[in-house]
Amino acid sequence: MTLRYSRISGWGKYVPEKILTNTDLEKIVDTNDEWIVQRTGIKERRIAAENESCSTLAIKAAEQALEVAGLRADDLDLIIVSTSSPDYLVPIVSSTIQHKMGATCPAFTLVTGCTGFVYGLATAHQFIATGTYNHILVIGVELISRFLDWTDRNTCVLFGDGAGAVVLSPSSTPTGIKAFDLGSDGEKGRELILPGIGSASKIDYATLDRGEHYLRMNGREIFKFATRILPKSTMQVLENAGMTLDDIDLLIPHQANARIIDLSIRRLGIPSEKVYINVHKYGNTSAASIPLALVEALEEGKIKEGDHLCLVSFGAGLTWASAIVQWGQPLGEEEAAIDESLIWDLTSIRKKVALTSTKVRVKARTIAEETAYKASTLLLPLYTFGGGKSAKRSKNSKTK
Repeated sequence: MTLRYSRISGWGKYVPEKILTNTDLEKIVDTNDEWIVQRTGIKERRIAAENESCSTLAIKAAEQALEVAGLRADDLDLIIVSTSSPDYLVPIVSSTIQHKMGATCPAFTLVTGCTGFVYGLATAHQFIATGTYNHILVIGVELISRFLDWTDRNTCVLFGDGAGAVVLSPSSTPTGIKAFDLGSDGEKGRELILPGIGSASKIDYATLDRGEHYLRMNGREIFKFATRILPKSTMQVLENAGMTLDDIDLLIPHQANARIIDLSIRRLGIPSEKVYINVHKYGNTSAASIPLALVEALEEGKIKEGDHLCLVSFGAGLTWASAIVQWGQPLGEEEAAIDESLIWDLTSIRKKVALTSTKVRVKARTIAEETAYKASTLLLPLYTFGGGKSAKRSKNSKTK
């Protein structure tokens, strides 16, 4: 039986035209540009127009991906949409997108927050590897601005709207999705929650008065979770792929916060030039974050044929997800045969030893970083804002 692999054959992105800068936010909420940039790395974010919705953002990214893949909507065998901000709870947004695009295939929605796109890749890979489907559209899309309390500086400065999409197609030679690591730990799931919309509560005036129809987040707990799980999941997916950090050409992390990314790559020991970051332009776009970064890295020439990418994310749930993706066209049959014959050679053994050694170093750096974090009061408000007023007073005093 011929093995089937899933490669990325098409890609696209879409962000709304409206740009909301930190300076704009200064007029809305008690914060300032310096404070936001220092603690998040975010300078601006995109906000959907009134006539835009989750489905309209998704379709624009999807149409680009289909064009790159040289496919039409009716060529698709499946559509997977990853989002936490659908047009409606019912009907599901994936069916809305399928209909509006003119596709006739099945469609479903994945809801795992910021990890949704990587969960979608892993799911699509299974359908292709088993021979069930050939061409699958995976979309990561969010319109979070409609669920934000614009008086809450802990959340409104962080998030933005956007969409990214890829088409996965089959290959008979090793390329595309090489390995993945998925995880969930719901113990602290309520640290990132939209409490008032769902079957656990009734939507009434009391719910609205309490602001429970808005997203709420305990930034400090999310920060601690993210900086532990990003290095851990990265090492696990490398182990699953039989690779080491040296084999990775580009790391594309979830674009939630520049401080989270910086601390995570320090723990991993990865040079910054091997990490792609665009959080300063879009903020946290949740499930759209990684596909947006992937497409922009391609547009900027950061990814070349044959490169190995590591996509790693964390999100609501709390969940995590990472994947190793080889970019480009499949290897020739002769090259593929040679590659398969080397699975148990000395190179594989050396990689296992190197990976074990790297895990030890990552663990040591993590312990050292966490000790320093606990000891320093300066690092406490890394993800959210505990001193916006004092920061603004400081800025005003300098002006005077």
